[in-house]
Amino acid sequence: MVSGNIFHCRKDSWPPEEYISRATLQLLDFDSAAPPEQAWRRRLNCHASILKEFSVTFMEAMKMVRLAIRLWSYIREEASHGRKAPIDPFTRESCKPSASQGVPLGGMGSGSISRGFRGEFKHWQIVPGTCEASPIMANQFSIFISRDGGNKNYASVLAPGQHEGLGKSGDQGLSSWGWNLSGQHSTYHALFPRAWTIYDGEPDPELKVSCRQISPFIPHNYRDSSLPTAVFVYTLVNTGKERAKVSLLFTWANSIGGTSHLSGDHVNEPFLGEDGVSGVLLHHKTAKGNPPVTFAVAACETQNVNVTVLPCFGLSEGSCITAKDMWGKMVQDGHFDRENFNTGPSTPSSPGETHCAAVSASTWVEPNGKCTVAFALAWSSPKVKFLKGKSYHRRYTKYYGTSERAALDLVHDALTNYKRWEEEIEKWQSPILRDDKLPEWYKFTLFNELYFLVAGGTVWIESPLPATNGGSNQHQSMIAENKNVKVTGAKVNCRQGHLVQDITSDGYDSTVDNILNGDDETNLTRYSRKDESVIPQRRDSEYTRLPCTLLDPQNNSDDVGRFLYLEGVEYIMWCTYDVHFYASFALLELFPKIELSIQRDFARAVLCEDGRKVKFLAEGNWGIRKVRGAVPHDLGTHDPWHEMNAYNIHDTSKWKDLNPKFVLQVYRDFAATGDLSFGADVWPAVRAAIEYMDQFDRDNDGLIENDGFPDQTYDAWTVHGVSAYCGCLWLAALQAAAAMALQLGDRAFAERCKTKFIKAKSAFEEKLWNGSYFNYDSGSSSNSRSIQADQLAGQWYTASSGLPDLFDDFKIQNALQKIYDFNVMKVRGGRMGAVNGMHPNGKVDETGMQSREIWAGVTYAVAATMIHAGMEEQAFTTAEGIFIAGWSEEGYGYSFQTPEAWTIDGHFRSLLYMRPLAIWGMQWALSLPKAILEAPQINIMDRIHVSPHSAKSSHNETGVRKIANKARCFDNSVFPCAC
Repeated sequence: MVSGNIFHCRKDSWPPEEYISRATLQLLDFDSAAPPEQAWRRRLNCHASILKEFSVTFMEAMKMVRLAIRLWSYIREEASHGRKAPIDPFTRESCKPSASQGVPLGGMGSGSISRGFRGEFKHWQIVPGTCEASPIMANQFSIFISRDGGNKNYASVLAPGQHEGLGKSGDQGLSSWGWNLSGQHSTYHALFPRAWTIYDGEPDPELKVSCRQISPFIPHNYRDSSLPTAVFVYTLVNTGKERAKVSLLFTWANSIGGTSHLSGDHVNEPFLGEDGVSGVLLHHKTAKGNPPVTFAVAACETQNVNVTVLPCFGLSEGSCITAKDMWGKMVQDGHFDRENFNTGPSTPSSPGETHCAAVSASTWVEPNGKCTVAFALAWSSPKVKFLKGKSYHRRYTKYYGTSERAALDLVHDALTNYKRWEEEIEKWQSPILRDDKLPEWYKFTLFNELYFLVAGGTVWIESPLPATNGGSNQHQSMIAENKNVKVTGAKVNCRQGHLVQDITSDGYDSTVDNILNGDDETNLTRYSRKDESVIPQRRDSEYTRLPCTLLDPQNNSDDVGRFLYLEGVEYIMWCTYDVHFYASFALLELFPKIELSIQRDFARAVLCEDGRKVKFLAEGNWGIRKVRGAVPHDLGTHDPWHEMNAYNIHDTSKWKDLNPKFVLQVYRDFAATGDLSFGADVWPAVRAAIEYMDQFDRDNDGLIENDGFPDQTYDAWTVHGVSAYCGCLWLAALQAAAAMALQLGDRAFAERCKTKFIKAKSAFEEKLWNGSYFNYDSGSSSNSRSIQADQLAGQWYTASSGLPDLFDDFKIQNALQKIYDFNVMKVRGGRMGAVNGMHPNGKVDETGMQSREIWAGVTYAVAATMIHAGMEEQAFTTAEGIFIAGWSEEGYGYSFQTPEAWTIDGHFRSLLYMRPLAIWGMQWALSLPKAILEAPQINIMDRIHVSPHSAKSSHNETGVRKIANKARCFDNSVFPCAC
């Protein structure tokens, strides 16, 4: 047993009164200025400790020497082409990660900027796949206060002055500003997508200040949730006896993070907009051919608020107007000259020179009076460009056009619509926040883990076709680049009633032209009928990518564009599917159309093949990039949708979890949404995914076997024979496929899956059940009897989808209790989450790097499984360990950057990771959607009547066609209209 208590204090609640005086809370109790009762809280003077990074043991390093050498060589090769490898453990950021993160800014998919709880703007992800972690210190809010009589004046940056490079005497730059805030009486309160910073008498003891940060992350609102903008609403309360003149200042550098502000050719331009919205546009010319970006910083002028600007100032002594000059002007006057609005665009910056802008909003606050001042920030980068050349228009351009100057309209609409956004956010969050049955830590952590859908490198594009060259010409030019391109795709030949395959000949010719232009009857070749498989036979080894299939347009009613998010900021792969398995509950619950769009992308990918050669780094062997019938690991890195499987450590076409996970996710989404169109679209891929796995059942017992290497999401944890993790996923996938086949009318396939399921279930229990849990695997290694926390992953999805349990209650509850007693409670008394592997003697399984880790996302998944099994007390205790270790003030400091993993001694691996979104799997278990609760119970153990006609058919296409017709879904279905 791992003992010891690293956390000296455990709180059951975090009331705002512990951080802010009751009197201040009452003064701010209007217009949403007061922080909510449930929130993640920190004092601004809280020490932001440097995080401790993971390292491998000597034995682990020895096992990975050859992999490390190959990986190093691959990283250098990619760098020689100007590209970053998707996994690079050798390069470290100059800005060491610290416990200082806060709620990020903006909606989803248009680039993001994070903001630390002390106010710094950092973690810039404007360019896809690139994260500039260091803060830009010129980006600040500041306050200037003077009172009648002139004997009380205050001027301070509204952030604690504890930053490197500040405090230099005689400096004309940032050191000349007033970094006077101690942070002792200032607090931060986070409830994503909003955050409150309360200055309780700092810097003026007689002025209470609330800054409310609002971003348009609004579930089921596919318009506003795509907008790259954020609002900062300042509420001022004067408790003094004298009238106070208060000037708030928003400064912003013309930068997209890193050293980009020094690259030159950047221009600032003041503007006077409609409805009192005024500010500065900062036009940023990006380096390396990336699309330009325009920022807008603005404030809203009202009857009581006066807005002025300084369009351009510099940070060095040679600037025409220096940062010191700007600060002195504000200290003296509290505003800038009105004539500055007429100056027009600035002279472009020179290399090495920084252009900054300032927006001031000034107001008088009467004694015991209150006033509100609103600022906004927007950034417009209409095109997103990937390193291999393709560009797309971002989703928000559907509403704001493709000009960078859309930033002006974005900032205007943010300042005029933010109150409506807040109403929608509160309507969404209130039922959960008011649920007294839920622990307080769970309520706000549930919402705060959603930070990743903004800060996780998300890309949301509008058009399914690239922004450059548009239409089929773009596809044709892509094909012409490779003289040996083969295009494969799934269609249904209506006359013959079975699946067929589109094949092109070498190079670009009329065949390709016909396919690109929708001629379904050109050069069609049947799928192999052997074993009734929908997986086509290999004709040669030179199949390459399908550049048009994955971006086929959807029907208009469900057109939400295309969505990508990273596995993590250190693992730069889009929509990593084995991890999306855990994270997808958040999207399904909040943005179901995006979730279905991602599943459609993977469904198309299943039926594609990319025959370009790839070297797999773990063993040094060669294979092809994408095998037909295999679910890809990811949608790519530098050419998403067109060059999948950026992951090249192992050959993921031999992984045993990806195909079952695809089937399970598709069925869950189908059951939850009741979307018949979606079901018809993806059904051929579901069949192909199931049938592809037949090759891994080598002893004909219905079960798939692992192959003695880490062939699943635990890609550094070897598995032998039948495994609890993959075997359970496979059982669940067979049941889900059978249930979906029944609902779509494919009874023959349902019967096949049922037969396999019955056989496989018996073999699984016989080989792995030991009386209290399922063994890790059926091999004879030292860890084959280990207790794996994730052993019931298939049961988790089965329960989440409303299907009958895979095992009897005794086995499920006993296995979960064993996990709770050993993997959870024997590690720091249950205050760290569930360790992945635990020996039955109570010692952590240290067989490999991942067996000894605690994965936040897996712990949340285990907790969700416990909820489904009626073990809520154990579930919340299990999940609370993640909160205590990761999010609490006594923990390791992982808030708003939850890593993939940490060890029992508090060393993290891979910050800002996708998998912890699995906490929404807990919420799913607590409140199953009506469609699942009220769906007719489908028990595949019941007799399935199969007609002689359907039994002979390789695919019961007639039944599925009826479903598709009912849904009127032929616009986007793989089943074309009857011929």
